[in-house]
Amino acid sequence: MLFSSVTFLCGFLPLTLALYFITPMRKGSASLRNLLLLGASLVFYAWGEPRYVLLMLAQCFATWAFGLGIEKWRGQRLGKLLFALSCSASLSALLFFKYTDFVLTNLRLQPMKIALPIGISFYTFQVLSYTIDLHRGNIKAQRSFFTLATYIALFPALIAGPIVRYAGVAESLTKRTHSTEDFARGAERFIIGLAKKVLLANTLGQLVEHVRGQPNAMAAWTYLLAYTLHIYFDFSGYSDMAIGMGRMLGLRFPENFNYPYMSRSVAEFWRRWHMTLGGWFRDYVYIPMGGNRVKAPRYVLNVMAVWALTGFWHGANWNYMIWGLYYGLFLLFEKFVLRGRQEKWPRALQHVYGLLAVGLGFVLFDCVRLAGAGATYAALFGFAGGMSREALYYLRSYALPLLIGVVGATPLPAQYAKKLREAAPRAFMVLTLLGVAILLAIITASLVDGSFNPFIYFQF
Repeated sequence: MLFSSVTFLCGFLPLTLALYFITPMRKGSASLRNLLLLGASLVFYAWGEPRYVLLMLAQCFATWAFGLGIEKWRGQRLGKLLFALSCSASLSALLFFKYTDFVLTNLRLQPMKIALPIGISFYTFQVLSYTIDLHRGNIKAQRSFFTLATYIALFPALIAGPIVRYAGVAESLTKRTHSTEDFARGAERFIIGLAKKVLLANTLGQLVEHVRGQPNAMAAWTYLLAYTLHIYFDFSGYSDMAIGMGRMLGLRFPENFNYPYMSRSVAEFWRRWHMTLGGWFRDYVYIPMGGNRVKAPRYVLNVMAVWALTGFWHGANWNYMIWGLYYGLFLLFEKFVLRGRQEKWPRALQHVYGLLAVGLGFVLFDCVRLAGAGATYAALFGFAGGMSREALYYLRSYALPLLIGVVGATPLPAQYAKKLREAAPRAFMVLTLLGVAILLAIITASLVDGSFNPFIYFQF
């Protein structure tokens, strides 16, 4: 069930919110509402993968039980053993379901055609962050199985993140407050994210489908621009919806994007893009390996290992692995070759460099076969035809969403909105309500009328 589906928007979400707010909170405790959220999350999960609900519950129970033992015997041999078993159980499920067929195919054996449990990459990392933080002594074990299961299975962050760490929501899982302002801000954030997904990402995704693979430079550059915007609004739109729903429910999820296309280097881009994933790998893989406080050879190994894992996490295909290594090499290039020299370039040139490096990486991310990426690179750099009437037609037809996408990927809309809010708060409130209502009407009409509504990160 996608957040941008009619079933979710007109059925599941309003019903869940209604039941949630009529469920009483006894002395500030959120235990009853957690039970409601857990039940709703399992229904949400079962909608697409009913047979994997038991897997989800088993993972929740194992994490809870192991967690109690890890805390009780922390620092002792038994505690370390339980920690290793807990991590192994979580990673084994991820490796089996996500990578078994990949390994079998590469060994030229018959694949098992295993269906991938929805969101397993995201909730596995949430489980691991809880287990590792508990082992380190950074948090206390959650005594209530239902509360911990609510954290792991929580539907707003289940299929696309942001990756929520237990330490960030531990307090609000047990006791939380709600306000009309929080609900309104959450609803506004949700609708803006929904508009980014339905009105921009879906439209730009159609353009990508039209021009992908055409053997000429105009089509290739149109594809590069459209896909770069499409994946941003697709994923950031989902993150906005998740953060908005969390706030409506009294939970604060971490931000996941910070205008990544304003970056002037690859390193800066990854500080702004999918920030919860980057932070997870930094804190649980990169720093434990020694980070940058090691000699150069070990530093190179650390960077390449982290980026190989990052690519591997995204998907069971060689293009994702090469995509991850591509960024690892770029970061090493900036560290050891450029050494900050690009900061002295004209600002416009820095932005061009950053966008070009990222865009060329997305060609690898999007390709099904590496030969397809090679053909796209050849077209981009003039080793194929130049002009194309068909590509020109599509470029003109989608000029408006492309322009809106380019502007929307910058801080300009938010900056102007902030100025208006400070200068005329009442007028801003009226305009916001009117704008949100209009957006919701257009989105509804688009979803009812259209059928193109994919989500790239749904497969992870």
